[in-house]
Amino acid sequence: MAGTNLAVNEDLKSDTDLQKENIMIQLDGVEKVYRTDRIETVALTNINLSVKEGEFISIMGPSGSGKSTLLNVIGLLDVPTAGSLELSGKPVTSYKDRHLARIRNEEIGFIFQTFHLINDLSVVDNVEIPLLYRKMSNSERRKRALRALDRVGLNSRVHHFPSQLSGGQQQRVAIARAIAGNPRVLLADEPTGNLDSQMGDEILEILKDLNREEKTTVVMVTHDPRQAEKTERIVRLFDGRQVN
Repeated sequence: MAGTNLAVNEDLKSDTDLQKENIMIQLDGVEKVYRTDRIETVALTNINLSVKEGEFISIMGPSGSGKSTLLNVIGLLDVPTAGSLELSGKPVTSYKDRHLARIRNEEIGFIFQTFHLINDLSVVDNVEIPLLYRKMSNSERRKRALRALDRVGLNSRVHHFPSQLSGGQQQRVAIARAIAGNPRVLLADEPTGNLDSQMGDEILEILKDLNREEKTTVVMVTHDPRQAEKTERIVRLFDGRQVN
């Protein structure tokens, strides 16, 4: 009987460990408060969120509900005032800035609503920017950038400049820049917000392909319920609180 109980306990332990291994992002009791000499603004309150490896979720809520703040906390651009954050089962809230910067560069890709492309650089040079902070040869960096541009269907535009591209094409460049380093997590802040519905649909299809084919974990902030419904799960925020 003792042997049977031991076997059951080991199976339960294995299942628990497996569940933890499958969690890419874990937030427990996360709060974010911005303070000045005169005012205190609570941006996030008691956020508890688990995102599985390879999951595609969307974050929705009205303006000022804390969506972008939550994305910044997940992306290690902002430090929570309270609570804990784990990536791939490792607590990161106590890491030093240099360690956080390395994780951001190697494991997280960012896509912004306003593209953030440098107009004086060609498309391929824009895509190479995050790779400049990695130890690799110029040829390897160029190869990765070209591969990423091919992945988003822009292999014929590599020497163009951002001003020569449409809004949808510029967002594709931004996606290529985000995925050139093969991140495990892709964070997208209103990636279709500045695009018409057709272009928005095309961008979302690229994100879905990356999620399906590369097993990339995707967290997308959006105001568009039509786009959100195409993701696996919707997380809703209101006044900095998670409401589902």
